[in-house]
Amino acid sequence: MDVREVSGVRGGLAGAVSMVGQGATGLSGAASRVWARAAGTARRHPWFVALLAVATALRVITMLGYRPALWFPDSYTYVVTVMRPRPDLVRPAGYSMFMKLLEPFRSFAVVAGVQHLLGLAVGVLVYWAASRKGPRWAATLAAAPVLLDAYQIELEHLLVSDTLFMALVVAAVVLAMRDDPPAVAIGLLLAAATLTRTVGLPLIVVVAAWMVLRRRPRKATVLLVAALVPVFAYGAWFYATYQRLGIVGANGVFLYARTMSFADCEKMRPPPDLAVLCDPRPAGERPPSQEYVWSPGAPLVKLPGETFTRENEALAMRFALLAIRTQPLDYLASVGGELVRSFMWGRPVYPDAEIYGYYRFPATPPAAPTRHAAVVGADFAREYEQGDISTRIVEPYAGWMRNYQEIVRLPGAVLLVILLVPPAMAVTRKFRQVRSSQPARWLLPWTTAWALLATPPAVAEFDYRYVLPAVPLACLAAAVSIRRDP
Repeated sequence: MDVREVSGVRGGLAGAVSMVGQGATGLSGAASRVWARAAGTARRHPWFVALLAVATALRVITMLGYRPALWFPDSYTYVVTVMRPRPDLVRPAGYSMFMKLLEPFRSFAVVAGVQHLLGLAVGVLVYWAASRKGPRWAATLAAAPVLLDAYQIELEHLLVSDTLFMALVVAAVVLAMRDDPPAVAIGLLLAAATLTRTVGLPLIVVVAAWMVLRRRPRKATVLLVAALVPVFAYGAWFYATYQRLGIVGANGVFLYARTMSFADCEKMRPPPDLAVLCDPRPAGERPPSQEYVWSPGAPLVKLPGETFTRENEALAMRFALLAIRTQPLDYLASVGGELVRSFMWGRPVYPDAEIYGYYRFPATPPAAPTRHAAVVGADFAREYEQGDISTRIVEPYAGWMRNYQEIVRLPGAVLLVILLVPPAMAVTRKFRQVRSSQPARWLLPWTTAWALLATPPAVAEFDYRYVLPAVPLACLAAAVSIRRDP
């Protein structure tokens, strides 16, 4: 190698070292800029950053205390759909597809961890939207319930669809509140929410109506198309599987169960084929609505075939509609009575001790499933996890969260007060003669919160976990309504 070659190699090495140095300097500079931006954000939003830090710590403690996750009876059905992809008759497959995306990790702890991140993300979304349209102190208070409520944190650790559903709905509502809302993105989020829980379907109408009120009919049309195309596509898959229209095959069964809280066959005078679904007991002596779906002694369950066959579903729907037509006031009173449970100060046991217990951090591991469908789901879950799926309770972390749950929660009565804040502020503005050509921005999250609270009691029954997705929207509406201009 001559001198010129040696000089060339030295020059190349020097250039490479220089480039590496410049790259390192660039990375260091980028990291510094990111850190400076984060520090600046923390200085501008100190109370929220502190709140978010506490919320994150609580979720880390939960994951340390309950490994890998907590199980609910519905969890096993979702796992069956993950491992054997096909539409389920009772629940749409959106949550199962969410779990399918995380299947490569082979860990339900990862699923629970992502759900905790979604809970934190909802808190950030609420704060961001509320601080843009209202004072920061109100935005911090608005984000606090979803970030700190112990029952919310426990729900995130359960392998159920509610946390994913809440995140999708809140994201759609926050985007719809923007001055120039992205209609396609909002529609897709609402479609995903509907295919996660069917209660999301009426929310498509709610948000589209908001667009019309905001004088954006074209965006409303785009939103409807973007939302309904995936729903109809899923409906086509459902039809190809069962030769039945819809996205689930249980609406009639659950509505029948809802009407059994008041249905009086002496008033209804049902035809013989419907009379087999009557319960001779007085309405006040009947069990909660869910028993008419799952109890072996329920009239519908005792009929030949599985509960959710096409024939039983059609029979249940006919009975339910007859009951509502014959006793409309009793139906409204029953729905109202169930809705009131959302606003109680205490948290009485309902619908039964077993279901109620699933919403509390346990002191002992839950028992293994015994129902056949759950046993099958547990087998698939072990395949998903590639190992043991039983919940391991680790102290002292689990005990910390049990004690925390005894203290920190949002009482239903406080939720009602929060829901009353926006209309109260609207009345105040009317007296001050503050007017606007556009509907108040709080109207969308407020209406969505009420829809989430009212729909389950109207078509199935009240459940404590159905209340939690409405809380961040109610808080957002209250925070936005406090701003001086509408």
